[in-house]
Parts: sequence; C-alpha cells; structure tokens
Amino acid sequence: MAFKNRDVISINDFSKEDLLHILKAAKSMEKSRPNLLKGKILATLFFEPSTRTRLSFIYAMESLGGKVLGFDDTKQSSLQKGESLWDTAKIVEKYSDIMVIRHPVEGSARLMAESSSKPVINAGDGANQHPTQTLLDLYTIQKVKGTLNNLNIGMVGDLKYGRTVHSLTNALSHFNPTFYFIAPEALQMPQNYLEELRQKNIKFVKEENLMKVSNKLDILYVTRIQKERFPDPVEYEKYKGYYKLDESLLKNIKNDLKIMHPLPRVDEINKKLDSTKHAVYFEQAANGIPVRKALLALALGKIK
Repeated sequence: MAFKNRDVISINDFSKEDLLHILKAAKSMEKSRPNLLKGKILATLFFEPSTRTRLSFIYAMESLGGKVLGFDDTKQSSLQKGESLWDTAKIVEKYSDIMVIRHPVEGSARLMAESSSKPVINAGDGANQHPTQTLLDLYTIQKVKGTLNNLNIGMVGDLKYGRTVHSLTNALSHFNPTFYFIAPEALQMPQNYLEELRQKNIKFVKEENLMKVSNKLDILYVTRIQKERFPDPVEYEKYKGYYKLDESLLKNIKNDLKIMHPLPRVDEINKKLDSTKHAVYFEQAANGIPVRKALLALALGKIK
C-alpha cells in the first residue's frame, strides 16, 4: 500500500508487510538526510503532556530540514473558546503539511484525520492507541533480539489502561509470539484484546506474580501505573507501586532478557537496573527518532 498522504491513527490499520516496510525505512533514517523535508511544515497539537514523543517529532522534522509549529498546552489553543477538534483540523491544515496530535479522548485522532486533507499522525489518544510508540518498540525489539518472530513477550503493570501495551499486543500478533500478561486482575489486559488473540491462535498466559514467569521471557515490557487514566483515585492508590523491579529480578531471568519501558517511569524500575545489559529503555526512547523520521518522510511522499 502507498504511504504518501496516509494517516497513522491505529496500528490495526497496518498489515505485517506495512510494519516491516516502516521498520526498513526507519533503518535507512539512521543516516543523515538534512534536506529531505526542506520546505515542509509539521504541526504538533499536544492536548496532553509529552516529553519524548513531542520532542522526538520536533527533532525528527527539523533534522530533515522541515519546520515545526504548534502547541503543548490547550490554553494556547482556541479550544478554550469552544472550537471543535474538527474545526481545529480544518484550520491547522491550512498552515501545515502534516499534523501530529496527542489528546486524552479516545477517537480524537481519527476525528481529526477525517476532517483534514493533510496526513494526521496519532501521538496517543487516551487509553486507546499510540501507534508511533508501537513502531519504535518493534524497531527496538528487532534491533536487540535480531528478530520479531516467535518471542516470549512479558508485559507487566497497567495493562488495562496502558495504550502502549494495547497497540504493541496487536502489532506483535503478526509474529507468532507467546504473551505473558503480568498484572493484578483489576489491571489485566482487556477482554477484547484477549479475544482477538484467541481468534488468531496466539498463545497467552495471565499471571499476577512476575517471578513465576520471568525466566521464560525474551522481552519484559514494563509500564507504570498511570494515575491520569484511573477514573477512581481510590483505585489508583490501591495499585500504585504494585510492581517494583530491582536486582532480585536478575536471579530468575534468561541471560539475554531485554527490559523495555515506554517511559516515563515512576518507581517501577530501580535505577540500579539501568546499567545492566538487560536495560534497553533509554535506547528504546532514542529509537523514536529514526522511526518518526521515517513516518514523516513516508507520509509526505519523500521516500517510498
């Protein structure tokens, strides 16, 4: 499928071949391409806080020779005056060639894509999807493991509200994984995702105790308990700090286990693990640069 002018809203919109094509394009972006997007303008519309995603998109665009405009505070936008997302997209498309949006409401990115004639990239819509994070996660796994196929993938923490694990589960299901969903029942992977895995004959195990399955894993994907996603503050207080990984984990893992985290972390990974050969979460964050360069260049038709 052609990528020019294509929106990036949900990882479900991409086939296995699409995903591999994007990863191949990302690898090519490891080389300097300083004028590839010269004359193009990226609009960054961040209705929710972001550090890595927003800054990496800005860096990606500017390092390819493009320009960036936008906001990271809704007080700077006309939504304060009652403007709809639909109208915001209609206006911003007149000022830019491509848009990146992060918004707390599920479905907001797709709404803007339907309104805009310019390509829209979803940088996270509520607890729903975060497709560019998923792509950099795939890119990281491919780099550190040498393959995406037949891996044992552990996901630990907030699997109910965590959009990163939702998207990654869907993407990895193309590559015959075995999933280990590690969470208390109240924060387990939603049933609709589990049902999709059953339909695809993808094996998965639900477990609350990380140490019971840690020695089986090739990848351990850690997530924080997300205070901002909980509808009930009492529920958050019950589960915050539920998982805290430290050096005791190293006694019961494969020698080549890699630990990932979409960041930011709070207290779920002890900093003593940062210097071990297992920790790749900072490399993972850096991989957002070539992946987002590739997405911008593909959507703008500068590479195929």
